[in-house]
Amino acid sequence: MHTRDTVSVGSLVLLLFIGCGAATVPAGPARVTPTPQSPARLAITLPNKPDSLKFAVLGDFGVASREQYELADQMKRVHDILPFELVALVGDNLYGAERPQDFKSKFEVPYKPLLDAGVKFYASLGNHDAREQRYYKLFNMDGKLHYSFKAPKQDVRFFVLETSYLDTEQVAWLEKELQSSNENWKIAYFHHPPYSSGDRHGSDLKLREVLEPLFVKYSVSVVLTGHDHFYERVKPQKGIVYFVCGSGGQLRRGNLDKTSNITAKGNDQDQAFMVAEINGDEMQFNAVSRTGQVFDSGTITRRK
Repeated sequence: MHTRDTVSVGSLVLLLFIGCGAATVPAGPARVTPTPQSPARLAITLPNKPDSLKFAVLGDFGVASREQYELADQMKRVHDILPFELVALVGDNLYGAERPQDFKSKFEVPYKPLLDAGVKFYASLGNHDAREQRYYKLFNMDGKLHYSFKAPKQDVRFFVLETSYLDTEQVAWLEKELQSSNENWKIAYFHHPPYSSGDRHGSDLKLREVLEPLFVKYSVSVVLTGHDHFYERVKPQKGIVYFVCGSGGQLRRGNLDKTSNITAKGNDQDQAFMVAEINGDEMQFNAVSRTGQVFDSGTITRRK
């Protein structure tokens, strides 16, 4: 990572996106505009507009390790500056035992400041997660393995899948939900990445074959996943922007394939989460490391 691409969260300054001269974007694929940067720090962070949707993305986190707790502290520091309303959990929420004390040490304690602030966590399940997690109240799954939900006020709908067992019933449900959605922003999230540059797992080609045509047909703009234990923003594929956010607690150093031609930005050297803000037709995002560095940011224009 280049040091000029980072900024300390402790010194984050919310600057208005002024004078950037955003061009008019024709109907079509979602596009990513990298955030302009200066040698000293990122030139902008997130605008923090009063009526925008602010949310975070976290995956592969539930290990009760020092690193998980430190990243959780960074999430709270960002929330103090940018009060995100919800967190999309992209799976592997608890590793190992899932006793009541494990839910406490691996979730309730590290994220207590966010829970106390009213932040809602909406979970998807990963391959390490028991399906009974869908009944855990703080994961807001309402007993469902797959579900969709609308943002509190904004024109955004999230589609949450269970990709360890993607059966025909779930695929039919997804198509019906996508087809009936009238929201401008459609964001899907689940555990296994259709696109990933991970040496350990990499792209799930069978999953891509089933899901990508639906995402393209029904104007999904962003797909959020985990499973590979690093951060990766994938170059837009068929107009859709894919993220891998799989280092919320687990980290697989050196696992990002440096020869991959699909990586727009990656980080396999530290735990990380993502925070984003949607206002109108734009979604701005920051990827934040455990040490409080914003190492990736930019603007996505939704598909139309």
